[in-house]
Amino acid sequence: MNYKIILASSAERELFKLQKSEIQKIATSIDSLQINPRPKGYKKLKGPENFFRIRNGNFRIIYSIDDIKKTINVLIIRNRKDAYK
Repeated sequence: MNYKIILASSAERELFKLQKSEIQKIATSIDSLQINPRPKGYKKLKGPENFFRIRNGNFRIIYSIDDIKKTINVLIIRNRKDAYK
């Protein structure tokens, strides 16, 4: 069963500030999370929550997974230099 993607409003704003070519690449990466929420190269972030990240060029997509509800909450889409601040 596929996961449902929920894009936080702040992540959506950050996404649409980018160039069209970058938006397409990142959107493809986010869409692929529906089928495989833990793709090759994903990493669990330290902390109390189930936060994960995937890399997409110079950008980081930070998200959480709820396996019970089958949802993925995309929280942050930022350049790698600002993603963890």
